Amino acid sequence: MPGENVKMEPVGASKQQGEDDGDDYDPHLHRDVESPTTNAETLIHLLKGCLGTGILAMPEAFKRSGMSCGIVSTFLIGILCAYCLNTLVKSQYVICKRLKVGLLTYPESMKVACEIGPKCLNRFAPHAPLIVNIFLIVYQLGICCVYIVFVGANVKAVADYYMPPEKQIALPLFMLIFFIPFLAIICIRNLKLLAPFSVVANIITFVTFGVVCYYVFQNLPEFSKYESFGTLVDYPLYFGTTLFSLQAVGVVIALENNMATPKSFLGPFGVLNIGMGLVTVIYVGMGMMGYWQYGKDIKASVTLNFPPADYLAQAINIMYSIAIYISYGLQGFVPVQLLWSNYIVQRLEDSQHKLRWEYLLRFGCVVVTFVLAMTIPLLGLFISLVGSFCLSALGIAFPAIIELCAYWPDKLGPCRYVLFKDILLIIIGVVGLLAGSYSAILAIVTELTK
Repeated sequence: MPGENVKMEPVGASKQQGEDDGDDYDPHLHRDVESPTTNAETLIHLLKGCLGTGILAMPEAFKRSGMSCGIVSTFLIGILCAYCLNTLVKSQYVICKRLKVGLLTYPESMKVACEIGPKCLNRFAPHAPLIVNIFLIVYQLGICCVYIVFVGANVKAVADYYMPPEKQIALPLFMLIFFIPFLAIICIRNLKLLAPFSVVANIITFVTFGVVCYYVFQNLPEFSKYESFGTLVDYPLYFGTTLFSLQAVGVVIALENNMATPKSFLGPFGVLNIGMGLVTVIYVGMGMMGYWQYGKDIKASVTLNFPPADYLAQAINIMYSIAIYISYGLQGFVPVQLLWSNYIVQRLEDSQHKLRWEYLLRFGCVVVTFVLAMTIPLLGLFISLVGSFCLSALGIAFPAIIELCAYWPDKLGPCRYVLFKDILLIIIGVVGLLAGSYSAILAIVTELTK
């Protein structure tokens, strides 16, 4: 991962260096990037990273929030996500400038932030990288679980049409059919081998969106019959799903670190804001149109609402499942690398069986994701749980903590507005995590005990 081998200077020395506002050190000029990306390539990667399974779950999210509330709230959450991502990237730049290093990983940034921030946070500095890595690993494994449930549900929808009811297989057992293919793709250690398949997956993704539009725009019912607001109990579930869909904190950090012109990433019309603006508009459109077409009958993935007898619907369910299957290899690569690089390989320095242990780790990750997916085969609620628990912290609370520490104690702006603003963001993140996770777990338990 970028910045993993950065040599950090003692914090005390860094404080002295950082207090010189006239310091000409520019971290962007001290990055060693082998294949930097252009602004256009970065924008394309950003869109690809944000447009995943979450977009097909947005219509169900609108069912939970209500039509008007969903439209407004999705725009507001999109703005919140974009703002927090901007905050994170800016704060990392400030910390890198203070330490005189080219770049830092997210866990490293959190550790240094706790070291240079308020005294009450200093004690958490040694544990900060572990905390961030836990959330990152749980988030990535959660995405893998969502992908398994998505593939199983969509392929099963096609298979069930051709099988009599008494021979249909339950979803958890149906997912088990794909264990070996998922294990095979996560065992690919060289991501370059997946690159051609990723291109195919991207083409399938955009074709799928076109087919979704074909179905959801046909014979729309009266718009006025839909409730403007959902219930307060269901709103945290909507929040978790939308946050899962819109937030791409891991992608954003990696993309900014690998840009040829990283200064173009931020700014009112920078790559980040343009990308997040487009993504938010697309998500609002998908959520509104899907809910408008199918109403209360909307399912966890809008593709499951397509007429099961239509060959086009069957084809798109299979094709998009293939695209998501390919993406599993990419998403699963992240937790494997985090666990292997940070916690395992150091313990195997003298071992002659490192490769064997690495494959065992990959096998273990697949087993964990399959066990969770088969235990909780509820696509929509799983998405909401992952979004609420992981991204409320990674995408909202943690960036606010890093910014507060980066500008602590004398650069918090007039009336220390940065302090109060970041405290508000931390509260939003904590409330979103607790309320969203509780609502999702309660809903999951209710569904499983029916």
